[in-house]
Amino acid sequence: MDFTTVKRNLENRGYLVHVFASGQEAAAYLDGALDGKDVGCGGSMTLNALGIPAMLEKHNRVFGLSDRREAMNANVYLTSANALAETGEMINIDNTGNRTASTLYGHEKVYFVIGRNKLAPTLEDALWRARNIAGPKNAQHLGRKTPCAVKGDHCYDCRSPERICRCLVILWEPMNRMEAEVLLIDEELGF
Repeated sequence: MDFTTVKRNLENRGYLVHVFASGQEAAAYLDGALDGKDVGCGGSMTLNALGIPAMLEKHNRVFGLSDRREAMNANVYLTSANALAETGEMINIDNTGNRTASTLYGHEKVYFVIGRNKLAPTLEDALWRARNIAGPKNAQHLGRKTPCAVKGDHCYDCRSPERICRCLVILWEPMNRMEAEVLLIDEELGF
């Protein structure tokens, strides 16, 4: 896949961007870039599939979902995105707000680790992907009893108490006072 357009658009928006042919290369890059930091990790299938939290624990303090408060206060936060538009907008949908909040405030730096399957041509397509692909797959993964998890086909905008789609954040640019780096990976990773 050619990441030229999305890389240029992200850089024009103020992100530092790196492109990797494989997830292993991206994981090795993060392992070298982060040393002696407190690192928060969102509930990311991408990060877990690459073994990044376990790799970083060897020389960093790493906080995950069971340590949400500590993760919110970490120097660095690692996450993915539910969708990335080629035009440069990133979309995340969240249940408790820990991932979305950490992309907005409180860290020295946030890293977005994104596989090629998250890419969509436009903001509208990215929003559709986040709601109708990532949302149902995440609900299924979590064992929720929502219409999207049961049928696995699209978002029903349900009112289920088990709903995981409770907030949506669109990042047009990195937030002020917080560095942001995007790692684009030419592999299908996560939902």
